[in-house]
Amino acid sequence: MTNTPLLDKVAGPADLKRLSDADLTALAHELRGDVIEAVSRTGGHLGSSLGVVELTVGIHAVFDTPRDKLIWDVGHQCYPHKILTGRRNRMGTLRQQGGLSGFTKRAESDFDPFGAAHSSTSISAALGFTVGRDMGMPTGDAVAVIGDGSISAGMAYEALNNAGHEGRRLFVILNDNEMSIAPPTGAMSTYLSNLTRTSPLAPLQAIAEGMESALPKPMRDGARRAREMVTGVENKGTFFEELGFDYIGPIDGHDMAQVLSVLRGARARATGPVLIHACTIKGKGYAPAEGSADKYHGVSKFDVETGAQSKGKSNAPSYTSVFGTTLADLAAEDPKIVAITAAMPGGTGVDKIAERFSGRVFDVGIAEQHGVTFAAGMAASGLKPFCAIYSTFLQRGYDQVVHDVALQGLPVRFAIDRAGLVGADGATHAGSFDIGYLSALPGMVVMAAADEAELMHMVTTAAAHDSGPIAFRYPRGNGRGVDMPERGEMLEIGKGRMIQEGSDVALLSLGAHLDECERAAALLEADGVSVSIADARFAKPLDMAMIRDLATRHAVLVTVEQGAMGGFGAMVLQAMASEGLLNQGLKVRTMHLADRFIDQAGPDEMYADAGLNADSIVETVRGALGQTSSNVVDLKA
Repeated sequence: MTNTPLLDKVAGPADLKRLSDADLTALAHELRGDVIEAVSRTGGHLGSSLGVVELTVGIHAVFDTPRDKLIWDVGHQCYPHKILTGRRNRMGTLRQQGGLSGFTKRAESDFDPFGAAHSSTSISAALGFTVGRDMGMPTGDAVAVIGDGSISAGMAYEALNNAGHEGRRLFVILNDNEMSIAPPTGAMSTYLSNLTRTSPLAPLQAIAEGMESALPKPMRDGARRAREMVTGVENKGTFFEELGFDYIGPIDGHDMAQVLSVLRGARARATGPVLIHACTIKGKGYAPAEGSADKYHGVSKFDVETGAQSKGKSNAPSYTSVFGTTLADLAAEDPKIVAITAAMPGGTGVDKIAERFSGRVFDVGIAEQHGVTFAAGMAASGLKPFCAIYSTFLQRGYDQVVHDVALQGLPVRFAIDRAGLVGADGATHAGSFDIGYLSALPGMVVMAAADEAELMHMVTTAAAHDSGPIAFRYPRGNGRGVDMPERGEMLEIGKGRMIQEGSDVALLSLGAHLDECERAAALLEADGVSVSIADARFAKPLDMAMIRDLATRHAVLVTVEQGAMGGFGAMVLQAMASEGLLNQGLKVRTMHLADRFIDQAGPDEMYADAGLNADSIVETVRGALGQTSSNVVDLKA
């Protein structure tokens, strides 16, 4: 007869408080296996979640969640948290349509008090909860778990400074695994500081110092280096003291006894803000993850025994790899080309340049604001900077794009990966808004690639564009499988291209939804509707000659874009209104993402949900023509 697994007895965090410390240690082992098994079936962020198993168990065992607010930063390390907070039986739906989010999400559970899919927000949010508590709101303590990569961003510094000034009881746990997505950048990527012995938490600090000597040598050496980086002087720690924090650490974040001892002591004694420094290992407990270069940060479905991940079926290259390879080839010809990334060299493809020209790629860490202005300075010096940042993350540097780049007319090249809907990461990572927020800026050129060959041309065009800022957007995943040229061609700025000629309806596509337009055209032509298809290529400046031609030769004009309302279609409408083209019976429709956030699913499912697939295009055209599928007329009769 076998004993019932401890995890089967846990319906929620309250059940942890009835377990002994030995049982909590055993539970953590079971929990780690559960996470591995669940992610093997769905894919997801494995390494980061494996690194916080003991911390997750300890926090929920010591604190009173959900009254005490636990905020994960970034939320992709929350899978153990989801299992312990009543969602274990739904882990098979992780990152799938109608299933659990891959991040914390307020609408999903009371145990997720704050959504966190972008980094460096937790301390600010936790401080907000503490003010609410102190002003009588029904909330307890606030605990922010922030990774060493996340704490390198400016927003985290701002929050630390403000929290120290406020002096309110607040718990910040630094999850120091020395690995964000790529190896973290900057002296503050790891933290250690010996603070005053007169602190109310000095006994805990003394325990932590003893623990440091027992850490594995890599952790011990990292802790010592971090102390010197932060303070400039070995064994002198004033940084957090000056900010107003009590500092405890480093502790071994995988030793349950240490974790429980420190958390219990801190909760019992703290009167102001406390920072607990826990050293962890990303991918802990799963050999394939621990041995991987990215510690299995994001994985597809995989075999638990071997760690082998399932591969996609497409033979077409990914857009990201096409960008990276093209830019590396251009860099070989032009020594002025440099690349900037915000902690995502592999994710953006600039690692391909780094392999050949390591001194010309600059990883600024999770610091998009700095990265944009850094690129602006490079452009002002005469270099040709490519600022490679996902669409959703570039939003964080928008003020810098406006003030430091566009206002000064500096030729920064923005390579915007993950444009449009991105699938399993859901609404938090969708590249929905860049067309509108970039096209609004004077002097900005905005391009969108319809396929991987077009992306080659746009990278080449951007490299040669020295008269001001220029951006090009492209989606996540593999290309369409088109024939690839040997090298990119220079595009004429503001010039689109005709894909096919028709006479009844014109589909004006911007970007990677061209294939949906082609499928829609085939369906319409089967019903006797003659369709023109045009690839705008440029959201700004618009090809007005092509738009005039389409407007005068067709009864219906439909714009299609992988972006939010207020983007390409709105600009086309405004331009047509200015030129008096919205008369004479022409019917214009704009198709864009629905005016809501689209939850995670497969990209095709998400675009169907957003009303932006081939069937939706056909329905829009038929509606404009006054047709239904059973009421198709011969337009030439």
